[in-house]
Amino acid sequence: MAMDPADRILADPLLLPPLPAASKQVLAGVTDYRGRPVTRGNSGGWRSALFVVVVAIQSIPLQLSRIHTSSRGMRIAGSFAYFGISANLITYLTGPLGQSNASAAAAVNAWSGTASLMPLLGAFLADAYLGRYRSIILACSLYVLGYGMLTLSSTVPALRPSHLRPSSSQPPQLQLQVAFFYVSLYLIALAQGADKPCGLAFAADQFDASHPVERASRASLFNWWFFCMAIGISVAVSLVGYIQDYVGWGVGFGVPCAIVLAAFTQAAPAAAQGRRLLPIWATSLAYGVVYAQIMTLFNKQGRTLDRRIGFGELPPAALQTLGPASILLFVPVYDRAIVPALRWATGNPSGLTMPQRAGAGMATSLAAVSVAALVEARRLATAREHGLVDQPGATVPMTWAWLVPQYAMMGVADVLAVVGLQELFYDQMPDGLRSLGLALYLSVMGIGGFISSLLISTIDAITSRGGGDSWFDDNLNRAHLDYFYWLLAGLSALELALYLCFARSYAYNHEPLTASYS
Repeated sequence: MAMDPADRILADPLLLPPLPAASKQVLAGVTDYRGRPVTRGNSGGWRSALFVVVVAIQSIPLQLSRIHTSSRGMRIAGSFAYFGISANLITYLTGPLGQSNASAAAAVNAWSGTASLMPLLGAFLADAYLGRYRSIILACSLYVLGYGMLTLSSTVPALRPSHLRPSSSQPPQLQLQVAFFYVSLYLIALAQGADKPCGLAFAADQFDASHPVERASRASLFNWWFFCMAIGISVAVSLVGYIQDYVGWGVGFGVPCAIVLAAFTQAAPAAAQGRRLLPIWATSLAYGVVYAQIMTLFNKQGRTLDRRIGFGELPPAALQTLGPASILLFVPVYDRAIVPALRWATGNPSGLTMPQRAGAGMATSLAAVSVAALVEARRLATAREHGLVDQPGATVPMTWAWLVPQYAMMGVADVLAVVGLQELFYDQMPDGLRSLGLALYLSVMGIGGFISSLLISTIDAITSRGGGDSWFDDNLNRAHLDYFYWLLAGLSALELALYLCFARSYAYNHEPLTASYS
């Protein structure tokens, strides 16, 4: 007796039956994520739903969705990462954070309860305002941010809480470290709210409820969804728990972070376009590291110099106005003189393409940090010549004007790189996701700051071993900021070389405007 196709699928939902003639039917009012008409046989169904459920962490070219967008779901990745943290979280709270068993258990329960309640808010926002795809993208972004911050909280010395007895009072610095840790945890809980209801609903949307076979298949989807969750949980509890206990918390938190980051590359907007932008984004991070020095080490340099001017003495922070001043001077020159000249030479209405402009800014920041290294070497030599090495509070007889070039060059670099990256990430994203594109640009500065913090903490720990002078010694006359600047120059040069390779082969999502100018 022949089995009805719907019954066959219920018996084995992974069995894809031969496509009937109706599979060639074009579905009315439905398109794939590129806006193309689709047929029942080449989109949606089990292929797309299982991809949403399982998260293939490699690129698989599918016409994924019938609901105007595509998704690379996060079920196994999300379960792996979430339970990789939650399963052993109480051990971290009672160990490195020094909490009592009672307070740690209460904290874990409060966090997991929040994560379970957040889907109420996430589902409402998705259905009423954002849509499921945008909610999944938001969840991916929050996951990457939360797990990244959690990893930093256990690896960066400045963010890593030391052991405390439960009865001891917490100094302000430790309170900030603990706050950073909990903010990262609750970002993950917030991401759960956007991910859990939308991911499952998005997978179920791959089946046509008006078609009897697909309606039967959708009934089985929920079983396989839970099955895949169990896979993620099992692997996470065994593997990540072992790493946390026997390798280290930094690596133990870093593994879930890497998993969600890999899934994010699949959930990136208009998947192929997002992946094309990722290499450019990654090779822009060194610029963010150099930018982070303006408010920190550049400031410390200025504090040691002679800052006298006609009416008094400049405060060190006031030297930072040199950057905005250079921007005010350079923008009119660039817009009214340089762009017309480049427009005549290249035929591009903007003078330079967006990647070219950003690359020019990165090259300028490389030159700026190299100049900063030379100036710092000169400052150290001057301190030695005047016997000021062991007088950290003394003013080095060297005018503040020596710092003008590095501040001014960073201002010029901002005009080129920052504006270029803003325009690139806005222009190359789909219309409905351009705000996310600008957020990616902003993250270059944020992650650059974190990388700078990690570099400084690591180098300080290494160079101060054995009682030696750290590169960042409190006595700047014994420190070696020049070495650090040269390190940043090397990283910037490597970044620039990689950026040029990626930018040269970058494929625009639409052709940039060109024109001829005589």
